[in-house]
Amino acid sequence: MKVNNKWLFLLGLLCCPTILLAQVPSDSANNAPIAIPTATVVDEKEFANPSVIGMGKSKGIIVNYEWQPNFGITSTSPQDNIGNKQGEVRRNNKFDLKLYAPLVNNPHFKMVAGFNYAFEEFNFKYPLPPEYPFYSNIEDRNLKSISGQLVVLRPINEKNFYIVRAKGELNGDYNSKQVAVPDYLKTTVEFLYGWKKSPSYSYGFGAQLGYALGRRRIYPAFLYNRTFNPKWGIEAILPANADVRYNQSERSLWFAGFSVDGASYNINVRNIGIPELETLELRRSEIRGRVRWEREIYDFLWFGVEAGYRKNINFNAFENEANDGFFFAKREDPVIENKLKGAALFNVEIFLVPPRRFLKQ
Repeated sequence: MKVNNKWLFLLGLLCCPTILLAQVPSDSANNAPIAIPTATVVDEKEFANPSVIGMGKSKGIIVNYEWQPNFGITSTSPQDNIGNKQGEVRRNNKFDLKLYAPLVNNPHFKMVAGFNYAFEEFNFKYPLPPEYPFYSNIEDRNLKSISGQLVVLRPINEKNFYIVRAKGELNGDYNSKQVAVPDYLKTTVEFLYGWKKSPSYSYGFGAQLGYALGRRRIYPAFLYNRTFNPKWGIEAILPANADVRYNQSERSLWFAGFSVDGASYNINVRNIGIPELETLELRRSEIRGRVRWEREIYDFLWFGVEAGYRKNINFNAFENEANDGFFFAKREDPVIENKLKGAALFNVEIFLVPPRRFLKQ
């Protein structure tokens, strides 16, 4: 298989491990607290960083598809005009595209820019429960997320480092003519301070101001990356995700663990039961257990497959996002409280990693 040199150069620029993001295994969880930049072997000897020996290669471009089939939904509302219903979701589809590019790279300061486009949709089993327009309003509705982020890794010395990430997202069912930034914008800020104890062990503490459980809150973060031997390791950012890693070979890795996933969407609604109500904020949060396999296809091209089980925590609809100050959203009762039954999940991913010729330079 022949590859044009200009494409190899582009792949090296996008995927170079000295500056790009090492994907936490639960990266499908869009709100994992910290995205971790990697470093070269040379940097590991001189400057601290969170990566450890045995971790998978950095991912520069990622295309991901997820499918959750056949699960029940029970909806209740304190509003008499809306009422209560039960339904059946035939499938929940999610598509995700991620791109990363370097902005600054020197031994004491590294900065990465990231772009993400994602959408998910719900398809209900027919006939839909009558006289319950909430289901009709989200049926086949593309819940989109367009986001940009900046990640900074600052090695302080050979033992300490810190990471800062700022992310902005437009989340909702908008189209290009309807985007109103104040209505759809969600912001996340994260900080982590870490220690590099050895090439096979790093840990750190930090916090995230974001939407990991659907509401804007401050969440703690504890980083723990450790490789115990050539085959086994742990990669975790608690409480958001944790995985046991098994290095089957240089070209094949297995992961088993859990992740917490969350999102917040602003959606336009029609005939919901309250005439003056035109928008709802849909907050989703869930916990997942999964097994994942990553395998090389050719040099810089890899694929991943994942199977697991999703347990819903929250899928409630609120009248609007009520922020009481910068740090906390005031407590409010949902307009519609939805309980989703557990569901199997299946995930397939294609991603690009640094070509070997760049790793050897």
